[in-house]
Amino acid sequence: MPGVVEYVGPVNASALVRRYGLELLVVGLAVWGVVDAAVHPTTYDGYDKGPDWFVWIAPALMALPLLARRRWPFLAPAATFFIAAVGSFVSGEAIVDGAPQFLTVMLAAFLLGGAEPLLAGVGFSLMVGTVALVDTNMREFGWGDFFFPVLIFGTAMAAGHLNYRREQGVAAALERARRLEADQEDAARRAVEEERQRISRELHDVIAHSVSVMTVQAGAVRRLLLPEQQRERAALEAVEETGRQALTEMRRLVGMLREREPEHTAELAPQPGLQTLELLLGTVREAGLPVDLQVEGEARELAPGVDLSAYRIVQEALTNALKHAGPAHAWVTLRWSTHELELEVANDGETSPNGQGSGHGLAGLHERVAIYGGEFVSGPRPGGGYLVRARLPIGVEA
Repeated sequence: MPGVVEYVGPVNASALVRRYGLELLVVGLAVWGVVDAAVHPTTYDGYDKGPDWFVWIAPALMALPLLARRRWPFLAPAATFFIAAVGSFVSGEAIVDGAPQFLTVMLAAFLLGGAEPLLAGVGFSLMVGTVALVDTNMREFGWGDFFFPVLIFGTAMAAGHLNYRREQGVAAALERARRLEADQEDAARRAVEEERQRISRELHDVIAHSVSVMTVQAGAVRRLLLPEQQRERAALEAVEETGRQALTEMRRLVGMLREREPEHTAELAPQPGLQTLELLLGTVREAGLPVDLQVEGEARELAPGVDLSAYRIVQEALTNALKHAGPAHAWVTLRWSTHELELEVANDGETSPNGQGSGHGLAGLHERVAIYGGEFVSGPRPGGGYLVRARLPIGVEA
C-alpha cells in the first residue's frame, strides 16, 4: 500500500557481500581509477595520454560494463576489452597502464573464462586481439608488451574456466540430490499406497468373516422361530439382507484396489494375530535373530483389525532387524493396560544412516496405527540399536 513501509527484518551483511561482492569490487575499481587519473597528470610516464576528459572517464568506462555481467555474462566483460582497444586510439597510448585499469581487465578476463566453453574460446581470441591492437598504438613496442599481457590475462581466463567447471559440478550435484530426494519421496508415496491396499485387503478378510458369521447366525436363528413370530422373522431377514449387501459392496470396493495388482491372488490362509506371535518368533529365531518375548499385564481381547495390526507391527520390526541390524539380539514387549496395548520391539544391532531400512515399511506401520487412533514412534536406541514402539487402543472396532 502507498505510504506503508514493510519491515523485512535485519539485513544480513555477509549475505549481501557474498551475492554482490563482485559488483562492489567493480565500483571500487572504477572509483579508484578515476581518483588515480585525477592525481596523475596527463603526461604520466612522459607520454601524453590524450584529452583530459578521456583520461578521467576511461577507468569508469572500462569497469562499469562489468556490472551487467549477470544479465550478459559474455558481452559485459567483452565490452571492457572493446573499450580498452578503442581507447588506445583516442589516447595514442595503452590505457591499461595503471593498477585500477589493469585489475579491471584481469577481472574481465576471469569473467570471460567463466563463460560457456565455446564463448570462452571466442573470449580468448578477443583478449589476444585486443592486446595486439593496443600494442600497435604504443610509441615504443617490444614483444614482451604482447606476450606478458597475454600470459597474465590468459591465466586469469584459465582461473575463470576452472571456477566455471566447479560451479557446473556443484549445480550437477545439487540436481542429482534434488532428483534423488524426489525419487525417494515418490518411492515413499508408492510404499504408503501399497501398504494401504494391503491393509484394505486384510481388513476386508477380517470384516468379511465377521459379517458372514453374523449373517449365518441370523439365518440360523430365523429358522428356529415359530410361525407366529413374524416381526422377529422380518427383523432377522433384514439383518441377513443387509449383511449380504455389505459383503457385496465390500468385495466390489476391494476388487477395485486389486485390479491395480494383477499379480495379486487371494490369500486363503486365515489372518494372523497375537495368538500366532510365538510362531513368528520361532521363524525369526530360525533365521538367525535371537528374540525374547515379555508380556506385562493381563492380556485382553482385541478387535480383529487391531489384533492383525499388532501382529504386523511386530513382524515388520523384526524383519527390519533381520535385514539391517547385523549380529544382534531383539526383544518384543507387550504391555497390556485397561485401555491400550503398548508394543515395543527393540534390538541392539547396527543402525543404518537412514534408520533401519528405507523407512517405507515404517511408513506403512504409521498408516496401520493411525487407522485406530494410536501412537507410533521409531528411531535409534540411546544405548545402540533400534526401537519401534506403538500404542493401540483396546476396544476399537475393526
